[in-house]
Amino acid sequence: MSNTLGARWKSTLALIPALALLGQLSACSSPTGVFEESRKVPAPFSDDPSRDELQTAILAGGCFWSVEAVFEHVNGVQEVVTGYSGGTAETAQYDLVVNHRTDHAEVVRITFDPSEVTYGQLLQVFFSVVHDPTQIDRQGPDVGRAYRSHIFYLDGVQRDVALSYIDQLEAAGTFDDPIATLVDPYFAFHPAEEEHQDFVRNNPDDDYVVLHSLPKLSRLRALFPGLYVIS
Repeated sequence: MSNTLGARWKSTLALIPALALLGQLSACSSPTGVFEESRKVPAPFSDDPSRDELQTAILAGGCFWSVEAVFEHVNGVQEVVTGYSGGTAETAQYDLVVNHRTDHAEVVRITFDPSEVTYGQLLQVFFSVVHDPTQIDRQGPDVGRAYRSHIFYLDGVQRDVALSYIDQLEAAGTFDDPIATLVDPYFAFHPAEEEHQDFVRNNPDDDYVVLHSLPKLSRLRALFPGLYVIS
């Protein structure tokens, strides 16, 4: 593990006991690494399955290592790249982002075949497995604006699907707390450094991966067996 990654994990370990005492751990984790069962949220009423060419989605839902790993195992996804969106090109650097010195969110750029998986289905996985969309500027032990829940839409269709889906979930009372997911137009994507690409696949024994990432893959397989593929 690099010095930067080691420092991130050490800070995570230091934070977990304090959050546990305050009852502030995310709904999907505990200090012992025991993960609660996720809920499969309803599929969106509004979707866009009619497109013929490959499409792109930009999503932020906490640490991009875990988000990337989940979507790499979704059928119809052609490529997932970790990166940064929401800030300037000059500040699209890991050290700056994780130290909360930018407006960037850790995001993934997903290239998918809509004939195999729709944008709405990706959002269903996003809200069911990837993260807790009711948390503000954090996911589990990762705290700060870089870990916010954020959908960056690429066109009006994606905007409408995302907004109507959030309204649907809110109206149904799917979550105990209000959904905090931001929905904004996409304006730039900056790929993350090479060491952050395919991090879970390349570091399966990393402590953070074992505690936070691999259980999400198990939940994806359990909740969406028809979408899960071995990557």
